[in-house]
Amino acid sequence: MSGAPCFYGTRVPIKSLFDHLSGGDTVDQFLDYFPGVQREQVVAVLELALAGIVNLGTAA
Repeated sequence: MSGAPCFYGTRVPIKSLFDHLSGGDTVDQFLDYFPGVQREQVVAVLELALAGIVNLGTAA
């Protein structure tokens, strides 16, 4: 996938999750579109993204 980070064991780029969510899709819809991706993987990515956002707010 040209070096794009993908969900482990798939060829689904992580960016596609954020594209779908920003387009109004739910996590369940995303999982329906990409059945190879596990809910636990999506949750982990969202938790990492949240942690990154929180850390940005605490950086001096």
